[in-house]
Amino acid sequence: MDQRIELRHLRYFLALAEELHFGRAAQRLHIAQPALSQQIRQLEKIVGVELFRRTSRSVHLTEAGAAFQPRARNVLDRLAADLDEAGRVGRGEAGRLDVAFITSATAIVSEHLREFSRRRPDVQVKLHDGFTTDVLAALERGTADVGIVRDAEERDDIDLSLLASERFVAVIPTEHPAARCDHVEARVLAADPLILFPRSAGTHAFDMNTQPLRNAGIDVQVAQECSNWHTIIMFVAAGLGVTIAPYSVTTLLPAGARRLELDGPPTVSRIFMATRRGDDRPLLQAFKAASESMTGRDRDRTTRVR
Repeated sequence: MDQRIELRHLRYFLALAEELHFGRAAQRLHIAQPALSQQIRQLEKIVGVELFRRTSRSVHLTEAGAAFQPRARNVLDRLAADLDEAGRVGRGEAGRLDVAFITSATAIVSEHLREFSRRRPDVQVKLHDGFTTDVLAALERGTADVGIVRDAEERDDIDLSLLASERFVAVIPTEHPAARCDHVEARVLAADPLILFPRSAGTHAFDMNTQPLRNAGIDVQVAQECSNWHTIIMFVAAGLGVTIAPYSVTTLLPAGARRLELDGPPTVSRIFMATRRGDDRPLLQAFKAASESMTGRDRDRTTRVR
């Protein structure tokens, strides 16, 4: 005989342990009384001891049965909780979401995550930052579910959804001769050392970032490469050079740095949400829905700010 305890054994045992009457327990379980008696005997054979003491007039739990009762209840309760959790994960109401993002979009990321967490408070969100190339690679490897990138190149296996657009500005030391003005032509910065992230961080992003300089006929040469905008801005404030930056990373400048509007043809930086093509998991769809509710506000903000 198969010696495995099945869920029906536990359900039948608990019904009889609570009713202490075969007839009432069988009626409660919607089975015949002989079938219940057979299942209880089978359970006792598997356990190796009697769980009930039967007489012609009564049914009582044995000491072993009394010890087994809370454990059987706990097994069924945990199973019910696990099934509920699995259903909630499947519906996108719980689980884990890995979000990879570029640090220059931290403000947008934080707002989108706040809205998502409000809608899905039981979802655990894990954050990973890096360059645009790092974010896209994490998506392709499957180590990230969602990516927030800037000026990304199109890829066959990645979908890009526009979240926001913003203009580029110049950031220069306050001691720079052009710092007396509110705007500057890119050609004025031709002789200054350029501080920027490496081109390997994202080819298209690098080209967009340096477009104002190239429009002015400047041969772009990065004097100091840095891995994040905070460091770039701090080096500018220290008088080590100048940079061209998306507006959003210049909202809180340190002492020693000044933001100037760029004259000439406007160049726009675009921030995208990146996902794997064909990924239609409910949890991901929930994040997309939360982001879509924020996108209009992001676009309004980045086009209004002057």
